[in-house]
Amino acid sequence: MASQATRVYLSLGSNIDREHNIRAGLDALAAQFGDVHLSPVYESEAVGFDGEPFLNLVARIDTGLPLGELAGLLRDIEAAHGRVRGDKKFASRTLDIDVLTYGDLTGLVDGVELPRDEILKHAFVLRPLADLAPQARHPVLGETYAALLARLDMSAQKLWQVPFRWPA
Repeated sequence: MASQATRVYLSLGSNIDREHNIRAGLDALAAQFGDVHLSPVYESEAVGFDGEPFLNLVARIDTGLPLGELAGLLRDIEAAHGRVRGDKKFASRTLDIDVLTYGDLTGLVDGVELPRDEILKHAFVLRPLADLAPQARHPVLGETYAALLARLDMSAQKLWQVPFRWPA
């Protein structure tokens, strides 16, 4: 008996060989989950350290995988594309894939804090999430992502949409 699919929003980012690594990550997600729906892609300055600008976007997948297995698979995809985990939270990345939401789950689940707090902190996460799913609701606050984007002042965070085609 197949398990019920859960809607998941993922944040992807890269500032090392950006377009190649984002495309490779999306290809890996599509190979694993089939349909991958994307926000527009944004470029933003590095946050918390001096580094090259990032490309960021949000992807939506539906999966029957439990959250812990999904998180492990995403770490494997990151590692396969050169991601090296270190001590620094803010550092250059070949590929970063984070679970933003997993259905309506909240709290610490399988080692993953849900919803991811970056949704409310960083324009490079909230803006593409609001573009992709404007009427979806934050699982704790109950507000739509479009309303959160309108309400939260992220004007100090420079972000601009860039052309990006996938599949290429």
